Amino acid sequence: MLKRTKVAKSDLVKVTFSLPVSDEKISVVGDFNAWTPGANTLVKRANKTASVSVSVPKGSVLHFRYLGEVSGWFDEPEADAVTAEGSFFTV
Repeated sequence: MLKRTKVAKSDLVKVTFSLPVSDEKISVVGDFNAWTPGANTLVKRANKTASVSVSVPKGSVLHFRYLGEVSGWFDEPEADAVTAEGSFFTV
């Protein structure tokens, strides 16, 4: 799941990436973190999800994929577009 939240008094938007909780370590990897695995690792929450947020300029188009330690690369079905190159989400 993807969620957009405007950051008060700025031109930034907080994007929250959320998945059902898993036993494996999963990170979101994309152009916003120089495609660095582990830079934005999803954290388990009490509501049985795992999530992480990043703040980016309003109007950005995020290109990203999820990376599971066991399951490997996978995409976000709720993204604006999914191609062979990954998920795309306009903020």
